[in-house]
Amino acid sequence: MPGLCVYAAGALVAKLAGAAAFTLAWTHSIEKIPWEEDWRVTAAGLVLEQARVKGSGAGMEPPPEARLEGGVWRWAPRVPALPELVLRRSGFTADWRLCVDGRCRPMDELVPAEADPVTLRACPAEPVSSGSARP
Repeated sequence: MPGLCVYAAGALVAKLAGAAAFTLAWTHSIEKIPWEEDWRVTAAGLVLEQARVKGSGAGMEPPPEARLEGGVWRWAPRVPALPELVLRRSGFTADWRLCVDGRCRPMDELVPAEADPVTLRACPAEPVSSGSARP
């Protein structure tokens, strides 16, 4: 079963077992506009399925294939699976929010406030027991 592992300073600090998908959300530091990305956890890595931004400006222009729905630009980025996401944090901007199964929480609920960077990866597969004992 897939899961999302959260690392701070290279150490595993949280394992969200069963998290086959998650949303990464943040507020743009200059425009103060919310941005969200939906990710899927796979054996190949983290796959970006959809991005959403409410508005545009300062380096956040939606791509040509984006569609405007209810005041929100939506598109499906075509990028290969990533082995990890490295998130930088600053005391000068709002923290990242991580949403799993409809529950969103600020990153500082998972890692210490001073942890920078934070890395997200698919958790390593658990070994499968064959059920047979070896002599």
